[in-house]
Amino acid sequence: MTVHLIAGAGYIGEALARALVARGDTVLLATRSGTNVPGTTPITLDASDPDALATAAAGAATIFLATGPRQYHRWPQLWPPMHRAAIEAAHRSSARLVLMGNLYGYGEDSAMPMSETTPLHPTEPKGQVRAEGWTLALAAQARGEIEVVEVRASDYFGPGAGRNSQLGSTFFGPVLAGKTARVFGSPTEPHSWCYRADIVATLIAAADYRGAWGRVWHVPAAKPLSRAEITERVNRLTGEEGRVKALSPVFLRLLGFFVPFIRAANDSSYQFNRPFLVDSSETERLLGVHATPWAESLAAVIESYRAPAERAGA
Repeated sequence: MTVHLIAGAGYIGEALARALVARGDTVLLATRSGTNVPGTTPITLDASDPDALATAAAGAATIFLATGPRQYHRWPQLWPPMHRAAIEAAHRSSARLVLMGNLYGYGEDSAMPMSETTPLHPTEPKGQVRAEGWTLALAAQARGEIEVVEVRASDYFGPGAGRNSQLGSTFFGPVLAGKTARVFGSPTEPHSWCYRADIVATLIAAADYRGAWGRVWHVPAAKPLSRAEITERVNRLTGEEGRVKALSPVFLRLLGFFVPFIRAANDSSYQFNRPFLVDSSETERLLGVHATPWAESLAAVIESYRAPAERAGA
């Protein structure tokens, strides 16, 4: 059996673990709390500890770095130790390293759509630290120490996505109740959204890839839609009359003076105030991964909200 070490059991890490177990692989799941996902071997460790991570990775074919700091505003301090630990663990264990990344490193001035070959030009601290992590990993591969790829996704959504997702519970909850969802940024700008199942499929396909490593893969996204358009589609599917409205930018700027998380979010508000589009043609062509159609993904999300209510009323 192929052995994989996954660092992180959050929204993506847990689903990745379940998918790998389902295909018969052996999964070591490393978290601070020793999270136990059925079929995996839980390991308690800090992903920023290179010694612990290297020990856990012994015998693994792949290390998936699928975790991240919860303190959004502290990314510049908390990401570098995790990047260095993952690189060191991959070097010591000879496991290939798959980084779960995002699009922040491309920066505000990138041409749309962003492709796998778009240069990194971060324009705010969160993008800077992600770009630095990738640069560090590439340097290690250039020295012959590791093999690494980064899978980059736009904003995620899917069943179970919580408050931290721009298409999570604070969006779908009100819309499915026929109320108004208050959103960060413009609700009318087109945006690429990545479905959780497609993120997991891309991570697995990237780990299985037998071509050259030291490259980037973009998670395929279905047709770019604004949150207003998504609301309209949900209304048609449910018969509800949900609405979407932007949170006041002035209010968010004022709140940012007192709440570090909001201040950090404001730094990347450009992603929601103009078109934010992804090109994943290389991933689709070389890995054979394709985006789940909106009709299928929205139906699954709607069902995930309805099912608990139906069980409660049974």
